[in-house]
Amino acid sequence: MPEGSFEPTIMFFGLTNSPATFQAMMNELLRDLINMGKVAVFIDNMIVGTETEEGHDELVAEVVKRLEENNLYVKLEKCK
Repeated sequence: MPEGSFEPTIMFFGLTNSPATFQAMMNELLRDLINMGKVAVFIDNMIVGTETEEGHDELVAEVVKRLEENNLYVKLEKCK
C-alpha cells in the first residue's frame, strides 16, 4: 500500500489483545505437555521436543489431536 503496511489492532470479531488471548488459549490447550517440557509454544509457533525418536510421533499426534478438537489446524507446508 502506498501509505505503508497496516496490522489490525483488534480481532475482527470484537476481542482486543488478540496475540495475548491466542497465547493464553494455546497455553491452556497444551498445559500438561508444556509443564513436562515436551512442548514449547509462542503464539502460533510450536516446538515438540523429545530426547530420542521414540515417542516423538505419538507426541506430535497428541498435539495435532488437541488442536483439531478445538477447531485449530496447521499448514503442513510450514511444518518441519
